[in-house]
Amino acid sequence: MVAKPNFQFIKRQKELEKKKKNEEKQQRKLAKNASESADDSGQTQGEVEEQ
Repeated sequence: MVAKPNFQFIKRQKELEKKKKNEEKQQRKLAKNASESADDSGQTQGEVEEQ
């Protein structure tokens, strides 16, 4: 007798994988936005020092 695949387990693993991937994507996005805003604020401070 051949073992039947556990579709609920497979589905749950895929859902967890997607959730993890989306969280990582969100973290990269937040880090990118934070670094861009830090770069922007650095430029404005440099402009103020020149005047």
